[in-house]
Amino acid sequence: RWLYGKQICLFYAFCGVLFGICSLSTLTLLSTVCCLKICFPAYACAWTYAAIFACSPLAHWGEYGAEPYGTACCIDWRSTNENTVAMSYTVVLFVFCFILPCGVIVTSYSLILVTVKESRKAVEQH
Repeated sequence: RWLYGKQICLFYAFCGVLFGICSLSTLTLLSTVCCLKICFPAYACAWTYAAIFACSPLAHWGEYGAEPYGTACCIDWRSTNENTVAMSYTVVLFVFCFILPCGVIVTSYSLILVTVKESRKAVEQH
């Protein structure tokens, strides 16, 4: 039997439904991405784009290294203070893998909002 009372039961059930639906939604989105990748192979450019920046430190443009606490490894951000090549990689990474994608995302969603708003106005006029 359930030992932890009604409130914990409600919380437990809420979490089960929340995480279950979130998991299914995530799988749905991933299947959509897979479908795009298989049915429309031109989307492979995303992997190429990512691979260029991920392989760059392996080709000595930028560096990989231990994080400050030494528990994991990633881009060695501290090397940018000592090495201009590493700094150039970090700047390019920031611009092309953060600023540009964020700009595209904001622009895309803004365009979607404008389109939806215009469609709503068109429907209201008819």
